Amino acid sequence: MSRNRFLFLMLLGLSILSTQRDVQAANKPNIVILLADDLGWGDVGYHGSDIKTPNIDSIAQEGVALDRFYVCPMCSPTRAGFMTGRYPNRFGMMRAVIPPWRDYGLPTSEVTLPELLKTAGYNRRGIIGKWHLGHSKPDHHPLEHGFTYFYGHYNGAIDYFTHEREGETDWHRNHDTIHEEGYATDLLAADAAKFISDSPQDSPYFLYVPFNAPHSPFQAKEEDLKKYPKRKGNKKTLAAMIDSLDQGVGKILNAIEERGDADNTFVIFFSDNGGVRNVADNKPLRGAKLTPYEGGIRVVACARYPEGGLVGGKTITTRCGYIDLLPTLCGLAKVAVPEGLTLDGVNVLPAWQGKKTVADRTWFTYEAQGNNTDKVWAATSDRWKLIMKGPALAATDPSVIKSELFDLANDPYETKDVLAGHHREAAMLMLKLNEFTLWGVDGIPVYSKGREGFTVPEDWIIQTE
Repeated sequence: MSRNRFLFLMLLGLSILSTQRDVQAANKPNIVILLADDLGWGDVGYHGSDIKTPNIDSIAQEGVALDRFYVCPMCSPTRAGFMTGRYPNRFGMMRAVIPPWRDYGLPTSEVTLPELLKTAGYNRRGIIGKWHLGHSKPDHHPLEHGFTYFYGHYNGAIDYFTHEREGETDWHRNHDTIHEEGYATDLLAADAAKFISDSPQDSPYFLYVPFNAPHSPFQAKEEDLKKYPKRKGNKKTLAAMIDSLDQGVGKILNAIEERGDADNTFVIFFSDNGGVRNVADNKPLRGAKLTPYEGGIRVVACARYPEGGLVGGKTITTRCGYIDLLPTLCGLAKVAVPEGLTLDGVNVLPAWQGKKTVADRTWFTYEAQGNNTDKVWAATSDRWKLIMKGPALAATDPSVIKSELFDLANDPYETKDVLAGHHREAAMLMLKLNEFTLWGVDGIPVYSKGREGFTVPEDWIIQTE
């Protein structure tokens, strides 16, 4: 065989392989993750609210409602866990959120969902909204964790109109701070819709839209406030903010429809934690954000994927949650998880499709945002939930530990502590909790540490080293 012919055949083979990869990528579903911030269980229409959420409701009505979807009781840990498929205590990001004065972020050693999707032909991988996984170093930036496009803000609790946090503009496109007018929710939704419409038809895209709404500060547009004359104060403003959030979800869903490939687009909507106490409505669940009770960690969630059988408005009662998203979406995109990578989540898509069940497993919650003497742990099985509060699980003085046990199968709203009659069940969950604490480190200190004397960087620019 001549050298030229050999080179021709080699190039032809490489071309065929490349074409095959392109065809395989083109057949994979688009993936859209819509995340609300501090949305209460009872603050959507399909859970009986007076707040108008027809677009969020449509995902549950046309797809499936995920009735037992669990997250962390606060936002940064939920985001870190869903991005990695791992409990964030494994890399020091579970006990508290990342406040503006914190020099900490998602470690680059962690393998993220967008990094894995890159290997499967997802060339466009966007995050539009609130990052909240680090902002003090270049390595903390979302573009260093597998995303190809970023538009939004690093911190939580930005002003919806000025886009400021701590008096400086926290609003960016990729690495550049930008100054523009507009209500944050509207701007994010418009950019997300554009990302979808600009994505090529011949390859799949991944879009993560972590809205800041309806997190405080409680700020809404006048036209949305007028829709809720019977509500007062922050509850009125919250309703208007959620209404605006739903409008944004509608814009994104419309952009998906207009592309013509909605049937092959996986969409999931959920909240990063429960709603804020005395403002949001978490009923009939007990508790709120920053608590281990169901109202703090069991959240509004729904998904739609027609080609994958997530249709018909069914209610899925399988217990699942944030750490399951990475393995589920990797399964959907046919991505091989690297050998040796420890995942805590599992692929729950077959359960959502009604093909398989998920084995009973212990689900863990940990929170110590306020101080070192008021830590909270919870371990949950399909039936039982053990909650423990105190300075340490292995405290030398057992009297400083307060424990509660709930029978969720018969008391889903946690109205009665049954610890006195079920010490054996509590002891089994206690063993699991002790094992869980060995997996990782606190990492992030308590919320207030470092606040005094903190100097806000101009325009929240991440300085290069």
